[in-house]
Amino acid sequence: MNTENSPYIEVSIAKQSMKLTDEYGFVHSYPVSSAANGTGAEEGSYCTPLGNFIVSEKHGDGAAPMTMFVGRQPVGVYDVEQADDKDHVLTRILWLDGVDTDNTNTKSRYIYIHGTNQENLIGTPASCGCIRMLNDDIIDFYDRVPEGTKVKISL
Repeated sequence: MNTENSPYIEVSIAKQSMKLTDEYGFVHSYPVSSAANGTGAEEGSYCTPLGNFIVSEKHGDGAAPMTMFVGRQPVGVYDVEQADDKDHVLTRILWLDGVDTDNTNTKSRYIYIHGTNQENLIGTPASCGCIRMLNDDIIDFYDRVPEGTKVKISL
């Protein structure tokens, strides 16, 4: 149970799930998708880093579901009729910053928690390093999590 600052986020790579807790205990669990390339902190590896992080920035407050972001700026709404296989960043962004010695490059690697156009792959490792969520889930999650929230990503 988290007794320090609430809320607190725990991501399990093995379970492809994310748990949100607060000072009273469990709040909610969400299915996620981590990196197809596995775990790691190397620049250019397209891996999900492990360890301790904070939510350093949030982007997309009030944006329509399926809003596409490029460089954390909204560029339109994803058209499901024109679906593609590209790993789009949709709906909301929570930008992670590593606080451990071996993951301090996380923010410069642009590792986010975000919505996806590939919701059918949630629950399997399929991202380019980020933690993907269902678009309805990321809206709920975003509204519950302030900047500065602690995050732990573990196997």
